Amino acid sequence: MRPLDWIVMVCALAGVVLYGLYRSRGSSTTAQYLLASKTMPWYAMALSIMATQASAITFISTTGQSYVDGMRFVQFYFGLPVAMILVAAIAVPRFLSSGVYTAYEYLERRFDSKTRTLVSAVFLAQRGLGVGVALSAPSVVLTAILGWPDQWTALIVGVVVIAYTVTGGIAAITWADFVQMLIMSAGLIAALAAAIALLPSDVSFGDAVAVAGAASRLNPVVWKFDPSDRYNVWSGLIGGMFLMLAYFGCDQSQVQRYLTGKSISQSRLSLLFNAVVKVPMQFFILFIGAMVFVFFTFEKPPVLFHKVALARAEQKAAFPLIQGAYDRAFDDRKAAAQDIMNARRSSDPEAETRGVQRFKAAQKDLDGARKEAAQLAADANGAVNDTNYIFLTFVTKYLPAGLVGLLLAAIFGAAMSVSSAEINSLATVSVIDVYKRHFKTTGDDHHYLRASQWATAFWGVYAVITAQFSRNLGSLVEAVNLLGSFFYGGLLGVFALAFFFPRVKGTAAFLGVLGGEVAIFATWKFTNVAFLWYNVVGCVGVVSLGLLFSLFESEDTKGQP
Repeated sequence: MRPLDWIVMVCALAGVVLYGLYRSRGSSTTAQYLLASKTMPWYAMALSIMATQASAITFISTTGQSYVDGMRFVQFYFGLPVAMILVAAIAVPRFLSSGVYTAYEYLERRFDSKTRTLVSAVFLAQRGLGVGVALSAPSVVLTAILGWPDQWTALIVGVVVIAYTVTGGIAAITWADFVQMLIMSAGLIAALAAAIALLPSDVSFGDAVAVAGAASRLNPVVWKFDPSDRYNVWSGLIGGMFLMLAYFGCDQSQVQRYLTGKSISQSRLSLLFNAVVKVPMQFFILFIGAMVFVFFTFEKPPVLFHKVALARAEQKAAFPLIQGAYDRAFDDRKAAAQDIMNARRSSDPEAETRGVQRFKAAQKDLDGARKEAAQLAADANGAVNDTNYIFLTFVTKYLPAGLVGLLLAAIFGAAMSVSSAEINSLATVSVIDVYKRHFKTTGDDHHYLRASQWATAFWGVYAVITAQFSRNLGSLVEAVNLLGSFFYGGLLGVFALAFFFPRVKGTAAFLGVLGGEVAIFATWKFTNVAFLWYNVVGCVGVVSLGLLFSLFESEDTKGQP
């Protein structure tokens, strides 16, 4: 990090926080603190929703995911546009017209208190597990750049997030997210431009795309139906749609965003904007990872991107042999890439095919050497997965001064965005659905405002602590989505019962949620079905069991819509 990078990063982050606090001044009631008094315009909500999704994990892990596995992860989002339209049409008017603070408050009005309490507990468990993973992402950043202990980074980011989230509430978060999303967009554009500009002078953009294609890094669509394959068209369209329906329709961290809207139409616009923009944005981010792969086809990367793990491996007697095999594989791959470009320029498809075959063989050897090095570097914490360090290595080692600071500001801002959203939603559910409902039912507004601030501080501290246990989860983007898929299907199922099956009442819904969660964990434990399908299993399980149990309920106690 050069002085200019520090200046750019600190100024950008300070500006984001101060702007959010400025726009949130006057949050002196519970409604202002938790719902911004329903004054938010659609564009602020839209970018806040997008910033919450585009976490530091997006920058760090999604680009690395594309580097090692290609762009097929984009299929994960194929169901999002349909989900956004359905949420905007069905969930938004119900939540806003009911005047609730949380999505789970609606469930008590529709069913009963035990169903609300159970689903609130499921949310707190699921989001409580995920908040530490989200905060751990920037810890990877400074560990890679400065060699700082990642505990320090989690603490620094956590303290900043706690400070402005406790002080300004949802308004500070939303307006800070608005600016952070603008910075993130600038950082993404700059990263792609840099990856292309840093290629050798004789490698054109078309050549880069050809090499990425030869390496199977441009594989955004996989049509084969395979329930054990995490990313294909069918898992994305069906499993991804169910996941996104649950995320945007049932997860308080997202529901709370559009509950702040000036009107139903403004809240709908914020979701429809994301329906149009999110998939192209994710494609763009994954394409950055593919171009970074091409860059490292001509510029030799380290055997392991994780500096600490590489240092451990280098101390082992077997490492020189692995390094030699890696060097030979890299040279072969680079030569094959040159053959592919030459054949493409001379319009020789047979030579291009031979080049692609040679490239893939060299890539297999190179991956084998990397795997051996990772096994050599394994310590008491288990195997090394350095996917999350790939993009950071590229940024910090090759980008010019100032641009590194901008990208790091984008990464830190993204981490702050998602962490503040999750901490705020956890605090809201803790106070509204648990504390106010079961412990202090007659407090005044000032009391619940203070309780919300204390709950925010508690969950912030909790996030900092649990971030320490998220360091060895491999690809963070997959870890977050896997955690969510254990619970989202159950959440979606109970809201489907609430919206579409008026004859189902509380006990049937309650038992349906429990049965749906059992079905999800049984699927995880006893099958090889990919995690996106857990959302379908959970939702279908809850609805089916809820309808079944409703057959045994008396007619005079049926729930009402």
